Amino acid sequence: MAEPAPVSREVVYCGVCTLPPEYCEYGGTVKKCQEWLEKKQPALYARIWSPEALSAATANLSVAAQERAAKDAAKKAAKAEAAEQKHADKLASSVVTIKRIERNKRKYVTAVIGLEAFGLDLKKVAKDFGKKFATGSSVTKMPSGGEEIVVQGDVSGEIEDFLLEKYKDIPEDNIELVEDKKKKAAPG
Repeated sequence: MAEPAPVSREVVYCGVCTLPPEYCEYGGTVKKCQEWLEKKQPALYARIWSPEALSAATANLSVAAQERAAKDAAKKAAKAEAAEQKHADKLASSVVTIKRIERNKRKYVTAVIGLEAFGLDLKKVAKDFGKKFATGSSVTKMPSGGEEIVVQGDVSGEIEDFLLEKYKDIPEDNIELVEDKKKKAAPG
């Protein structure tokens, strides 16, 4: 007797936390996940988060367990909100510094520091800079820790415009232009 062919199952993954929606409550972004699910998958949202579904899920718990579950949910929501606020504050206080550094005589390099705070992949951004300005661009480690993007040539103004145009989550007020002259080496 032949076995029935296995049936594939379509699994929906959350656009915010990348977990299946049934498990979003265990991630740290429940509120955002719920908003995303309500917008993108209304039927699934109704099945998981409707008041009827929530009361059915907690109906077989004892009164004490229900109270604990409610308290835990409130604590998780407060923790997630605090984390979100902390992240927003960090972004607001993060500064992207664009430095024009003189190498020798009329040669310059432009260093961009602080992009990682905005969740950008520095290698990709460096590649974008290289393509946009038709020049060499690389990610280097700084002695103080952290990384910076070094672009050959004096493109500090253009980099500022490019960042504002392409990466909308960097506020204009958080970009700082600095000019840095290298000290001349003592004649030896």
